[in-house]
Amino acid sequence: MKKIISFMKKETVLTIATLLAVVSVFFIKPDRQYIGYIDFKTLGILFGLMVIMQGFQRTGLFDQIGKSLLQKTGKLWQLILVLVMLCFFFSMLITNDVSLLTFVPFSILVLKKCGQEQAMIPTVVLQTVAANLGSMLTPIGNPQNLYLYGLMDCSILEFMGILLPYTVITFVLLLLSLLCIRGKEQEISCRMEEGTEIKQSRKCRNLIYGLLFLIALLVVARILPYGVLVTAVFLYTVIFDREALKGADYALLVTFVSFFILIGNLGRISLIREALEYFVSGREILTGVLASQVISNVPAAVLLSGFTENYRDLLVGVNLGGLGTLIASMASLISFKLYTGCYKENRGRYLGWFTLVNIIYLFLLLMAALYLYR
Repeated sequence: MKKIISFMKKETVLTIATLLAVVSVFFIKPDRQYIGYIDFKTLGILFGLMVIMQGFQRTGLFDQIGKSLLQKTGKLWQLILVLVMLCFFFSMLITNDVSLLTFVPFSILVLKKCGQEQAMIPTVVLQTVAANLGSMLTPIGNPQNLYLYGLMDCSILEFMGILLPYTVITFVLLLLSLLCIRGKEQEISCRMEEGTEIKQSRKCRNLIYGLLFLIALLVVARILPYGVLVTAVFLYTVIFDREALKGADYALLVTFVSFFILIGNLGRISLIREALEYFVSGREILTGVLASQVISNVPAAVLLSGFTENYRDLLVGVNLGGLGTLIASMASLISFKLYTGCYKENRGRYLGWFTLVNIIYLFLLLMAALYLYR
């Protein structure tokens, strides 16, 4: 019983989504339409990308890249710039979750070695914002983008064009944020251990995961069927790298399935469907932001997409909605747990910094959205 309660606390969104889906079954009895609720393509691509990123993490590729980029940093602002921009740009390809899982522990280690622990909270907070907003540029940057891109009738370039203005604004804001960090001109001395040459076996695995990632991109671009990706990833990892296969976030996949069932059933209850359509229609950006604050932006995207066809505005809303509360983006919980795992006594201070920075960024980006959509 304790394990069940612990799991429910850890996977709160999954638990709520599953309970709501079960309740909806009492109103709409299971039938042949249920299978049509589920977007198997999104689930397949998401599964493939999660396993591929687990594989890359296990080879240490991203750590090696990070260490090489730190070689030319001599001042504190340069060090923080590199650490934040690693999250910003890598999140566009490896997702915000993986970016934070990789570079936040790396940053904690680096700042400790450099004797710059006073800059730890600003750095990790900016990394979190950078990962959440950098990931919004591409269809594969985060789960909500991948899902909404599958619903939208547009090319990858058109998709990126919708979010490019917000990405550019975020980049400028991140640079300006560095001006607010105390002692930014301070000289630093940080000797990282020389990266050992990557073993031949790891090079081979990086090459294979690189090819699998290329297949994933071709599937996202609608050139290859998603079954090719799922089959290739599953066969390789089940034979050669089962730890990567185990590391995928299966709870997120089940959460998607639960929301698909819930949305499908709500859509068949006319009174509820009409009420939600009325509430969401014309307010996609605002409802996307507000819903994200409570249930996080991935479930918000899935839930609200069932009651509007204006996916463009919803896309903007749920991506900007990743700012705000700690649960607005589940990726934010990753950096929170990583930081507080090392500095439990600073939980309150971290939350204060996190909330302040997120509110400022959210306000400025919402102002930009109002200007762009006027």
